[in-house]
Amino acid sequence: MIVGLGGRLQNGAFRGEMTGIQEIGKRGKSVINEIQKEAEQRMKKSVEALQVAFTKIRTGRAHPSILDGVSVSYYGVDTPLKQVANINVEDGRTLAISAWEKSMVPAIEKAIMSADLGLNPATSGDLIRVPMPALTEETRKQMVKLAKSDAESARVSVRNARRDANSDLKELLKEKEITEDEEKRGMDGVQKLTDSYIAQVDNLLQEKEADLMEV
Repeated sequence: MIVGLGGRLQNGAFRGEMTGIQEIGKRGKSVINEIQKEAEQRMKKSVEALQVAFTKIRTGRAHPSILDGVSVSYYGVDTPLKQVANINVEDGRTLAISAWEKSMVPAIEKAIMSADLGLNPATSGDLIRVPMPALTEETRKQMVKLAKSDAESARVSVRNARRDANSDLKELLKEKEITEDEEKRGMDGVQKLTDSYIAQVDNLLQEKEADLMEV
């Protein structure tokens, strides 16, 4: 009887120990997912910031996104241009802007000229035309150099997110919140995210370079 009781006690202790390990495993997996999620959010923001930076690098082709950073004073409030006017591509090298309110035309012209984009709008009635100045070979090379610099900054930002995520995973292992296998799986997941977002940066740069070098 004593032996049987001891066996049951030992089995109960074993089950309790296993339950504790399983609970730790669940917590570890949850924390790893949170770390990866946070890293991905940072990487995504890095790519989005690069897209914004690229819209400010003018190419020789007309595209509405060139004016994404232009704001207009609308009843005393700085408002994105695209929220007070329609912006269309009239031809390959000209944008056509139609203000929703005629009284906004002078303010829109002023905002475009003050945006440091090298653009000179011309108004004809209610329509504002914005021709894209032709880029010289030297200017194209300078723009490509700037685009490469912006892309490299984005890559560094993505890698910094990886570094911080891996550091958090190492700390979890140190505190025995996760196992070595879980740490490795976590780092592998972070690396896959890193590779994916670096590839997005490279693709954006390739597209921007092609636009800039197109004559």
